[in-house]
Amino acid sequence: MKLLRHINFLKTVFFYSLTAFGGPQGHFGMMLKIFVKKFNYVSEEELVEFNSFCQLLPGPGSTQTITLIGYKRGGVLLAVITLVIWILPASIIMGALSFFITLFPDKNLSQNLFKYLEPMAIGFLIFATIKLYKLSINNFITRIIFIIAIILTFIFFKTPWIFPFLIFCAGLATSFSSKRITEKEIIKPKQIKWTNIWLFVIIFLIAGILSETARKQQWGNRKAYNLFENFYRFGSLVFGGGDVLLPMMIDQYIERPTQNNIDNEYRISINKDDLLTGYGFVRAIPGPVFSVASFTGGIAMKNKGSGDQLLGCFIGTIAIFLPSALLVLFFFPVWQYLKKYAAVFRALEGINAVVVGVMVAAGIYLLKVNFNVQSFNLSLLISAFVIITTFILLNYTKLAPPFIVLFCIFLGWIF
Repeated sequence: MKLLRHINFLKTVFFYSLTAFGGPQGHFGMMLKIFVKKFNYVSEEELVEFNSFCQLLPGPGSTQTITLIGYKRGGVLLAVITLVIWILPASIIMGALSFFITLFPDKNLSQNLFKYLEPMAIGFLIFATIKLYKLSINNFITRIIFIIAIILTFIFFKTPWIFPFLIFCAGLATSFSSKRITEKEIIKPKQIKWTNIWLFVIIFLIAGILSETARKQQWGNRKAYNLFENFYRFGSLVFGGGDVLLPMMIDQYIERPTQNNIDNEYRISINKDDLLTGYGFVRAIPGPVFSVASFTGGIAMKNKGSGDQLLGCFIGTIAIFLPSALLVLFFFPVWQYLKKYAAVFRALEGINAVVVGVMVAAGIYLLKVNFNVQSFNLSLLISAFVIITTFILLNYTKLAPPFIVLFCIFLGWIF
């Protein structure tokens, strides 16, 4: 079988899924370390391109990026298997957490043991940023775009439209210049396979119709239909990653139920403390932040018994990741075709410059959130030590990232 020759790659993906701590800020640096530097499954240029392209789409960027690595290695089938292996460990952990919270609602699981993983993620982010800066920022226009991206992203960091807006403007700014990249030969039109995009639209429409019908006709199992529609909609519309997903869930499951007291038994309502606990914990485990949907789905269905709670975990997982997978596997072949035109290829210069600028702004924002110089204490000093040590180990040694993660967890346990 053709898949047998990809066994080592899939083992690497599984190993990565168990060790990719730090959220999107840490994921890219770890991808660079494992898939580029250690195993050479993709080049730096390809990884930058995949990451840049995924910023144009809604959904979890790091999940889409690793899906594209699988697509590049072995086509659609390997991409799907890669996606499943990547999301499974985190989704299982978060689904199990929903049961744990149900049994022990007063437990705060992530406050101490994992408190130094976010400083570690900043170290990974600095490592990846420096690598990409050398690769992507190499002329006057990319430097200008880089600086503008840092400033605007930092100011509007929690505004979801800022990422696609900057990418669009930067791509437009560099696409008209023919000084660096000249016109290429004319390419014969390529037939586009529309299956994925039609499937995406059809599922979106059917999910919405079934959810509304189930609500109006008061189906006994309407929570499941409503839950699938909610998370499929989130996965289809969320730009900016998990930080944007949280306020959407707060609005859907906390604010709206308090505004409408009709249908108390079957409406999806979640306790704010439970939701914030899940969101905090997902930052402390390896894998995609969007796996918080597995937890939220379970919590949403917990009052209907363990069987329905398990179903809620499954629905949340499938519904949140399905739309982004369909979109990335449809649009990437189109992108591969379009980028052969010089204007589109030139746009990549600006897009890559924005991505590096966004990474710098994310690092500055995280430093601002995590470091309050007015309340200097031992924890703050250790966090600074973790950031510097993480960068040094990544940049100057061949130490595997999991050992860095274990070291940071050990520090949290001691201090």
